[in-house]
Amino acid sequence: MKRVLLAGVALTAMGLVNAADAADATAPAGCRTVVDPYKNYACLDAYLGTSFMERLFNYYRLEWGHDAAPADPKAPPSRRADWPTTPQSTPPMPFAEWPYGGSTNLGVTRPSSADSPLMVALGNTSAGQWLNDNHIQVYGWINAGGNFSTNTVRGGNAPAAYDYNPNTVQLDQAVIYFERLPDTVQKDHIDWGFRLAPIYGENYRYTTAFGLWSYQLLNQNKNYGYDLPMAYGEVFIPQVAEGLLIRFGRFISIPDIEAQLAPNNYMYTHSMTYTFDNYTNTGIQTTLAATKNWFLQLGVSVGSDTLPWNAGAKIANPFPNPLYPGLTMPKDPGAVPSLTAGVRWVSDSGRDNVYVVADAINGGQWGYNNLQWFGLTYYHKFNDQWHIAFETYNLHQRNVPNALNPLVSGPGGIVQSGGTPFSPQSIPFNAPNLAQCSNTAVLSCTASVQTYVYYLNYKATPLDNISWRGEFYDDKQGQRTGTKTRYVETGLGWQHWFSPQIEIRPEFTYYKSLDGFAFNGNSNLGIPANKNFALIGSADIIIHF
Repeated sequence: MKRVLLAGVALTAMGLVNAADAADATAPAGCRTVVDPYKNYACLDAYLGTSFMERLFNYYRLEWGHDAAPADPKAPPSRRADWPTTPQSTPPMPFAEWPYGGSTNLGVTRPSSADSPLMVALGNTSAGQWLNDNHIQVYGWINAGGNFSTNTVRGGNAPAAYDYNPNTVQLDQAVIYFERLPDTVQKDHIDWGFRLAPIYGENYRYTTAFGLWSYQLLNQNKNYGYDLPMAYGEVFIPQVAEGLLIRFGRFISIPDIEAQLAPNNYMYTHSMTYTFDNYTNTGIQTTLAATKNWFLQLGVSVGSDTLPWNAGAKIANPFPNPLYPGLTMPKDPGAVPSLTAGVRWVSDSGRDNVYVVADAINGGQWGYNNLQWFGLTYYHKFNDQWHIAFETYNLHQRNVPNALNPLVSGPGGIVQSGGTPFSPQSIPFNAPNLAQCSNTAVLSCTASVQTYVYYLNYKATPLDNISWRGEFYDDKQGQRTGTKTRYVETGLGWQHWFSPQIEIRPEFTYYKSLDGFAFNGNSNLGIPANKNFALIGSADIIIHF
């Protein structure tokens, strides 16, 4: 029986093999005595073996302790020759290119580029060969974590995220990608791609769009739920300037340093800057590489975090009010045609990147996350060890009902009587959606946020990154976090990779609300916040497959 040695223990039951056993008479010349795919890529299949479990296990073992997969010397270049230099590497950073949204990276993407143990394990099967022949990848990850917190109330870590519940261990997200990447390096033919990315876990609450399984969060406040934050197709047209990509469907909003998908972040937790802005857009997004340095984006969506079938829909309103006069009102006032525009510049050296965006802009009427987002991200690489990522934005909504006016939120008021689209009768767990206006006499006001966040990052080793996050978040009317206050927050995180497939991210983060209690409460349970600070230690593990 074949065997594999792991930490001195012989594992024979699963039929797994070690490199020496794999080097049989069928192996290519040069692979029959010494099997090391990092020295001779032609030996990869001989090293992996034949059965699915054998290949899966041996691929994890092959990459353990390495900072990259073994390189295929016959692979075509992964970027255009004159394109700006790749600024980072993965590991230890969560990305290689400076991130931008709404598009597959132009000029630097080849199909079938995922380093996936699952795809490798399937590689010698008919299904795997068909997927590879058609440049389709199936891969994903499982992400679990836990925290110790000074908060004790269920949900009391909020507005910190993504560790909503204090002092617990949770499944953050289990994600699987079905995707085909368009070839954006070549310039001789039109290519296409797609991605379907279902997610399950606690983190669904940070991707939910109104009208797509949103009852889990808005009506039931489930701890775990499912979503489909990415379901889109893409067409790449290389003949237009340096390349035009058209994306259509549901996709992650642009721009932001962070993303909902766990591997795309420096730290386990997220800034409030990312937690309370636009999550996803549904529509069409175009990205044009005007030159190798300048990228222009223009798109149209149906608001933000809402679905097309909410547009123009009406629900009965038996309680006429000044906010929504007449006998009917919109199902979602924010589900209207909205414009997104962006400009991105990257230096020839690849060390600097500036990205200015206006996301999902429309009339700004209060709706479900109908956030009028104007902001900027900036990245600078100091040297091979240090770089910084910075983001600032202002967002607002207009005509947000005033929680401090009893005619609006008091007994028998507009909200309590069901006189808005998001009254508790229809969406009982949407409490932080009202504004705390400076004038208690007005029925509504404009609610806005101004925020700044940075990540200072140090590459300690090829498998270790240390990140320091600092943030100032001003929730001017309390409409995003539920408390009208300014926040300061700082955290220190360590991203350690055992291999390109397995990473851990321990961290400590301190939060302070400067103008009132914001922590250790849960408005959904009727528990008011009773602390103006939170100290949270947390860690997670990401296992890619």
